Amino acid sequence: MTIFSYGTDHLTTGIALAIAGGQTKGELSAASRQKIKASETAVQTIVAEGRSVYGINTGFGILANTPISEEDTRTLQYKILQSHSVGVGEPIAPDIAKLMLITKVHALAQGYSGVQISTLERLCWHIDNNIIPVVPEKGSVGASGDLAPLSHLCLPLIGLGEVFQNGQRLPTAEVLQQHQLEPISLGPKEGLALINGTQFILAHAVKALQRFHNCLEAADIIGAMSLEALTGTQAPYDERLHQLRPYEGNLLVAQRLRRILHQSVIMQSHVDCGRVQDPYSLRCMPQVHGASRNAWLHLKSLTDIELNAVTDNPVIFSADDSISGGNFHGQPLALPLDYNCFAAAELGNISDRRCYLLLEGKWGLPLLLMNNVGLNSGFMIPQYTTAALVTENKTLSFPASADSIPTSLGQEDHVSMGSISGRKLNQVISNLEYILAIELMSACQAIEFRRPLKSSPVLEFAHEHVRKQVGFASEDRIFANDINRLTGMISDFSFVHAVTAFANSHVQPLNENYPQFEL
Repeated sequence: MTIFSYGTDHLTTGIALAIAGGQTKGELSAASRQKIKASETAVQTIVAEGRSVYGINTGFGILANTPISEEDTRTLQYKILQSHSVGVGEPIAPDIAKLMLITKVHALAQGYSGVQISTLERLCWHIDNNIIPVVPEKGSVGASGDLAPLSHLCLPLIGLGEVFQNGQRLPTAEVLQQHQLEPISLGPKEGLALINGTQFILAHAVKALQRFHNCLEAADIIGAMSLEALTGTQAPYDERLHQLRPYEGNLLVAQRLRRILHQSVIMQSHVDCGRVQDPYSLRCMPQVHGASRNAWLHLKSLTDIELNAVTDNPVIFSADDSISGGNFHGQPLALPLDYNCFAAAELGNISDRRCYLLLEGKWGLPLLLMNNVGLNSGFMIPQYTTAALVTENKTLSFPASADSIPTSLGQEDHVSMGSISGRKLNQVISNLEYILAIELMSACQAIEFRRPLKSSPVLEFAHEHVRKQVGFASEDRIFANDINRLTGMISDFSFVHAVTAFANSHVQPLNENYPQFEL
């Protein structure tokens, strides 16, 4: 198992996911412990000397000018965790809460927050033992840090709140007792350091990057299968064409489509058919899928910066040098998260158009992809579902970052709403997974009407992989069962992983020359 040192090593999206998945272990190195201790000592000096520093010996937000006595500085930190735990709604997924823990430890371990080593060790204990705090999904405005969700995340440190352990939701006090642990004793500023930051937004961004990347990979494979079923041409994927408009995402998608379609007998069977152009949803896959990939790449670039950022306030440089600033503001991620909502929604939009083309009864395919329609509805109604999901995604694409409501009696007068942006993007991706599953189901049905001709080796493997779970439909059945099975194959990454592994061993690697598009 590889080791990652919080606070000193460079954290990436892939490493964060590997720590969350148990493939990499995060730890506090000697170098990070030294920085953490120096920062803690600086805060203790500030308190001892009675110097007024926001959040250490003052109130919070609009109460920043209210002094707090030295004897009350520790009590203040307990109160902030409790008073700010106002989240509502369902808990976020435990894997996202675990990413919050990982990114919070890495930010604090850089030594600018004045926290104790024992506090970070307890957070690491939660990560290593997969005892994950229960964090409600709603309540953050994405500035002043993700105050409410981070408060819930850190309540277990002081023995409060709830945690998930082995799939059970339990009171923290009960779990600590099981493990013979006591709540930790918070030092000055620790409560504020724990809840100031963008880790709720950041964790949703990390998860969205992983899920959206999987959907982008799946969309190329599934779109290529639809193209084959519709006897489309791969001429628009010629590299020479895309070098004339060389967006990185477009170039990658065109390369992938060429390699996915390599050695297709179906493609060769109609090279002289006389059809001049395909509809845009087939012909423009490099441009549309590629634009969504470019959006993903932008979000990845900014997320990797945020993963290694200090988003606390105030930032402690030394006992004599602290700055009360605004690194907690979520705007740098809120905008690209919203932008990626559009990018993911558009991937679903073009997928729905291909579903529609497969049903039209043109180019040698039976109407509604079934021979005996009338008595049977065929694949007509699954496309209703894609239409509904595409429209729902459009409504979710209104940018949360376009709005701001002042809080803290006007002290915090502009906020990012980035927490909503992050949650919405993951909602859009969940809908997109269903849409792609329905296109995959329809394309697999359609391609069987091209028999005995075979598609490319990659697409024949993809088809066989699907047929292990979902068979050909000669008459109507409950298609929801098929949709759910295929959505599971997409959402657990197994479809993309299997097809990619086959392609990389039997063809040239699909993403060769474009490593920046990997996690």
